[in-house]
Order: sequence, then C-alpha cells, then structure tokens
Amino acid sequence: MIRRLPVSRAVQALLATATGLPVGRGRVPAGATPGSLATPPYYILYLVGATFHGPPLADEHPDASLIYQVTSVSGPNPAVTGSTGSSEQAEWLADKARAAFLARDPDTGLWLHALTVPGAKNTGRGLDSEPGESSAPDDAIISYVQRFRLDLTPA
Repeated sequence: MIRRLPVSRAVQALLATATGLPVGRGRVPAGATPGSLATPPYYILYLVGATFHGPPLADEHPDASLIYQVTSVSGPNPAVTGSTGSSEQAEWLADKARAAFLARDPDTGLWLHALTVPGAKNTGRGLDSEPGESSAPDDAIISYVQRFRLDLTPA
C-alpha cells in the first residue's frame, strides 16, 4: 500500500530542493525566524486527489495516482514600499515548478529531480491541469496554479 503522507513529504522536499524556495503544505510556509511566515515568492502544496488502481482487489499493494496542486505565490517585496506581485514573477515561479517535476536528463531520460518515497517507485509524472494566474489586488498578491499527477507503484 502506498501511503500518502510519505509521498506528500517527498513532493514538498522535491519542490523546495529543486527551486530553492520555501514550500508550505496547505498553508503559507514558515519564515526564517521561529513563529514567522515566509514572504513571497513561495509555493503552497495541496494534495487534491488520489486514485488507486492496478492489481486485483485481493492484492493489498495497488498502484496510486496522486494529484498535487502547486500554487506559486508572487507578492510585494517587503523592502520596497508600494511594490506588488507581478505576472512575470508568477510565471517564473510556475516555470520553476514545472521544471522541478517534469525536467529530464537529455542523455538518460530520467527525471532531473528524484522523488524518493520509502516503499514506492515513481513511474510517471505529468501536468494534470494548469488553470493559470489569478490576482488579489487588495493585498498585491498574484498566484499561479498548476496540478501535477504522480504515478507510483509499490517498490
């Protein structure tokens, strides 16, 4: 059986390592000092769907397809009065997230960023949907939403 929590932790680690930016699971990521929240740019990660399939019902080790939503958040620079998030930064964040999940080594065909999950092997990845950009002008935030499908099988 593929457990979701280890996969979610691995996805969070992959995105943070590959992009070098903070990633919160279901919330704004923690900031650099205890009790603080990160300032943009950052990512928020959500598990939005899962299906289990593959072997017969008697087999307790089904394959899984998990959908993760990555919300890229662009916002004002706290050091610049009157600054706001920008479409350019939101798209840059989305490009980094897409590369983190989908980029492959041209020589080997393997993914550039491994998804290491105890007891499971990542067999497929894809962009499930990309609703794109939305803005919240009141707080100067622009976000960009992407959903990635990850296919896993027991190792």
